[in-house]
Amino acid sequence: MSMLRSRPDFFDRLKKVTLPFNDGILETLRAGDLISLSGTLFTGRDQTHRLLFDLLDQGKELPVDLKGQLLYYVGPSPARPGRVIGAAGPTTSYRMDVYTPRLLDLGLKATMGKGARSSEVRESMKKNSAIYLATFGGAGAFLSKCIVEAELIAFPDAGPEALFRFTVKNFPAVVINDVTGRDYYQEIVSASSL
Repeated sequence: MSMLRSRPDFFDRLKKVTLPFNDGILETLRAGDLISLSGTLFTGRDQTHRLLFDLLDQGKELPVDLKGQLLYYVGPSPARPGRVIGAAGPTTSYRMDVYTPRLLDLGLKATMGKGARSSEVRESMKKNSAIYLATFGGAGAFLSKCIVEAELIAFPDAGPEALFRFTVKNFPAVVINDVTGRDYYQEIVSASSL
């Protein structure tokens, strides 16, 4: 944390974003923006996505309306006594790439995890005016302190891969893919090769 304090402009550049997203906010966010999330989001990993797709394929309603929402790719560990949740670091996002375009078509507005997304997902985000955020891998214990409430919503048999609703406060993230199609990872690679 001392390194962050030695860079006074770091926190000055942090944009505060309320969840679920207010109208028009996604259009103001650009690839590379540092943001602080507060409000409610949903969680889901591989098993959650398979179960959601089983419901969709059967023509059944989902347990939550994902329109306008953020889906965080996380499988939290159990909470210790006195804590809301255990470690809650991101999982690798590309494992959900096969599912993401369909969920974006249903109105999901953002996903969050770690690592890059496929070209198909990036195209779907651009088509649906959605974004992708990355948060900090290896920082699960720190990120859990930004979660002030965790509620099990569906699929309890999936354990940590169940569908949860998290209420978060000052949860840090970086915009990787914005609604214009910019990709922060590609921009970093291009800049480093100059």
